[in-house]
Amino acid sequence: MMSDIKLLVLDIDGTISGRSNGVSEPVKQAVQAVQAQGIRVAIATGRMYRSAKRFHREIGSDLPLICYQGAWIADPQTDVRLRHTPLSQSIALELIELLAEPEWSSLSVHCYIDDRLIVNDFSADTQAYVARSQIQPEVIPDLAAFIAQNVPTKLLALSADTDRITRLLHHVRDRYHPDDLYLTTSTPHFFEATHPQANKGTAVQYLAEEYLGLCADQVMAIGDNYNDLEMLIYAGIGVAMGDAPSGVSDRADWVAPSVEADGVAAAIERFILNRDQIAV
Repeated sequence: MMSDIKLLVLDIDGTISGRSNGVSEPVKQAVQAVQAQGIRVAIATGRMYRSAKRFHREIGSDLPLICYQGAWIADPQTDVRLRHTPLSQSIALELIELLAEPEWSSLSVHCYIDDRLIVNDFSADTQAYVARSQIQPEVIPDLAAFIAQNVPTKLLALSADTDRITRLLHHVRDRYHPDDLYLTTSTPHFFEATHPQANKGTAVQYLAEEYLGLCADQVMAIGDNYNDLEMLIYAGIGVAMGDAPSGVSDRADWVAPSVEADGVAAAIERFILNRDQIAV
């Protein structure tokens, strides 16, 4: 028999937010129906804290906000930060040095420090990122000098050339052990690096077990990409969106319709609102 879900965790981009960069009315209504049953709802995203707060408000969450893949967890009601797991400064500097090499130097590099977006150049890729995140960057060409004085929460490199991002991921994974660096991608255009313990799985576990006193079987998580994989595996019910790559959907308990088809609403209907009619 399926355990009753007490916590629903939602990713943002590709999950509750699609092309519109907002939350659709059917998804909002489904989330409200969940909350009306006394089930808590949280967000776990790779986005910056400032960029994610409006989604937290849109769904009416009263829980801490998980952002930066779990490296930063804060209470949006008070802005008190509950957990912060920044990158190793030395590894961040090594990555900046690597990204300056000719093979990678055309990539746009973003550093996130104290919830500020620091970029090396206001490129076309960065402009597209800024339009969606609604966060204005600070351009600092010498990122290495800046990081030498400031510890980053997360480092991101982005490019329209997805093959180059894939090659970079493989290259860096060959250089670093998973105990030293967590590497993932939330879209095929992003290379993302955080502290080895900063991923959505460990963050959702903290929220469920330490903050709420729940167990994994009482958690349902919904996401669409590789940065969601750890939380989908942790949760009692892990749902992948219809657009998820096979490496994610193959590990999920169920695959929902796409974000544009309000897949989150469909998953909520199936596993929470009609949970007495199914078995997992």
